[in-house]
Amino acid sequence: MLHTLAVVYFLAWFSRLPVFLNRIYMDYNATTPLEPEVISAISEALKEAWGNPSSNYIAGAKAKVIINQSRENVARMVGGKAEDIIFTSGGTEANNLVFHTAVEHFRRSCSATEQNEDKRHCQNGSDSLPHIIVSNVEHDSVKLTAERLQQEGKAVVTFVPVSKVTARVEVEDIIAAVRPTTCLVSIMLANNETGVLMPVQEICQRIKSLNKQHQQCRILLHTDAAQALGKIPVDACDLGVDYLTIVGHKFYAPRIGALYVNGPGTRTPLYPMLFGGGQERNFRPGTENTPMIAGLGKAAELVMSNLSDYQSHMQTTRLYLEERLRAVFREKIHFNSHFPSSDILPNTCNVSILGPRLQGRKVLSKCMRLLASVGATCHSDSGDRPSHILLSCGIPAEVAANALRLSVGRYTSKADVDTVVEDLRNTVQLLEEMD
Repeated sequence: MLHTLAVVYFLAWFSRLPVFLNRIYMDYNATTPLEPEVISAISEALKEAWGNPSSNYIAGAKAKVIINQSRENVARMVGGKAEDIIFTSGGTEANNLVFHTAVEHFRRSCSATEQNEDKRHCQNGSDSLPHIIVSNVEHDSVKLTAERLQQEGKAVVTFVPVSKVTARVEVEDIIAAVRPTTCLVSIMLANNETGVLMPVQEICQRIKSLNKQHQQCRILLHTDAAQALGKIPVDACDLGVDYLTIVGHKFYAPRIGALYVNGPGTRTPLYPMLFGGGQERNFRPGTENTPMIAGLGKAAELVMSNLSDYQSHMQTTRLYLEERLRAVFREKIHFNSHFPSSDILPNTCNVSILGPRLQGRKVLSKCMRLLASVGATCHSDSGDRPSHILLSCGIPAEVAANALRLSVGRYTSKADVDTVVEDLRNTVQLLEEMD
């Protein structure tokens, strides 16, 4: 009886398999599959390096070697040194660690300042709280962390709006928001919905000039580079940041992260949120996840070797996608990722097909082949409400409601694009006929 049931369930599953196999994935800004080399690195670590990295026996020693090599690879990918890399569970933890550090560093600086005559930054009231500057289009792991600090009375936060013309945060607006108590500026390197690149390098240059003038309260500089890594060159030193967030599953690595810190504990403060066995030089204790670190290191190595090819292919494919969408939908198409004077990621096409019954979620639910999203995956429970990111960028609500975020990958082909555009054509025709 059990055998018969097993066969029935298998046949039911197998009969649906072609439906999944025939789907075309265009949601690479949400997550990416693992490269075969990454899977091999993880598998090898699981089999050969299962020991505790702090142990001296062979399996532990192998784990330590893998972790050290991976740290070196990740550091080279972002233009840093091995000692600048702290492994974390993911981007959310890395971002939280930066905000925790900024607030703690401000508190300790105030304690030191109170020993001196100058106490103007450390008086009672809101003027004594650390001040944080972020844009109004940040990922939730930045946005909600900042909001929570403000709600708990631990910090004051300025959310600087992006320009409705360029969809970028403007350098002068960031500088205008700076206060004597500003302790952190955190601006993403590339937006996850529009793909727009932010002027992080210029912001860092200006803030560092302010730091030289006002040395009592150093302003720390952070960028969340989750969407940029593996798509465009990223060099933390060229950018001028103190902290840079690394997220593995955005560049064909497993779900693990890292934080670049420019000289952790020496040139740049870093205060742990967790306490334990002393791993990661006490900045992030907990027995290291060797297999996932191995995967991250291998993915970083692939980025270093192949980035120009990856970038070129994604750019060519995305431009072809936009060309086909224009040809098919003509005046009904609106690109939500095209802004004057703004550069965008090579793989990201945020587009709306205009029409009263063509909301993004409705279109995707009827597509037979396309797998994509309407925006950030972390906002997937927002119903048919337009993306607040697009609204902040000046996209009209009725256009934003129809948005589709199409993000191509390293191996997305022109044939895939043709199939997806035809799928969208058929879906739009179906919905319009239903109307």
